Amino acid sequence: MKLKKISSLYLAASALLVTSSAMAWESENGAHSTSASVALSTDYIWRGYSQTDNDPAISGSFDYAHSSGFYLGTWASNVDFGDDASVEIDLYAGIAGETEGGLGWDVGVLRYFYDGEDYDWTEVYASLSYSFFSVGIAHSNNVYDTDESGTYYSLGFDYDLPMDIALGAGVGYYDYDSNVYSASSEEHVDYRIGISKEFVGFGWDLTYTGMDSDGRDDVTGNGDLGDGRLVFTISKSM
Repeated sequence: MKLKKISSLYLAASALLVTSSAMAWESENGAHSTSASVALSTDYIWRGYSQTDNDPAISGSFDYAHSSGFYLGTWASNVDFGDDASVEIDLYAGIAGETEGGLGWDVGVLRYFYDGEDYDWTEVYASLSYSFFSVGIAHSNNVYDTDESGTYYSLGFDYDLPMDIALGAGVGYYDYDSNVYSASSEEHVDYRIGISKEFVGFGWDLTYTGMDSDGRDDVTGNGDLGDGRLVFTISKSM
C-alpha cells in the first residue's frame, strides 16, 4: 500500500514538472514576474514534527512578485493527521526588500487551509536577515482554529561551502496556549541542520530535524511524529 502511494506521488510530481515548465515569466520592463516549483520529500516537517504521518510528501508552489517588493503566492502539500484532512493549501502575501547596508526584511500574512477539515487559520510574520544570519517571528491568535494564541520565534544560519554546497541550520521556539495542543508545557523547541546543492537542473537537500522532549511527548502524543530524522528532498524551480 505504501509503495503504491509513493508511486502515485512520483507520477504526480512528473505531471507537475511538465505543466509547470511554462510558469516562469517576467514582463519586458522587469516589474512583474512569476515562478513555480515542485518538490518530493521523504517527509513534510513543520516546526519539528511530521505533517504526513512519517510518509513522503509532494508539494508545489506558484508565486508572483513585483519590483516594488510586493509578492503573493500559494503553496500546497499532502498531509495526514489521522482525520479527513488530505491537503494543506497555504496562501500568502507580503512585501520584502533590502537596505543599502545589506539588511533584508520581509513582512506578510499567511493563511492555512486544510481540505476535508475545518481548522483553517491565519498567521502574520516578519523577518530580518543580514550576511549569514536571519531572525523571524510568526504570530496567530487562532492556531488551528482553536481561538488560542501561538508565537513562533526562529533563528537561521546559511553559509556557502565549497563545490557550491549550501549549509543551512536553524532553531525555532514555539510559545502557545495550552489548548492549542494537548500539551502541558505550552512551548517546544525544534532544530534543523542540512546541506543542499543545485545539480543537473534540480535542487537536492538532505536535512536532519528534531524536537526537544516537550515537543515529542506533548505536542505529538506518543512522540513518533517528532522523532529526529533525516529528510531528503528533490525539487525543481521554474
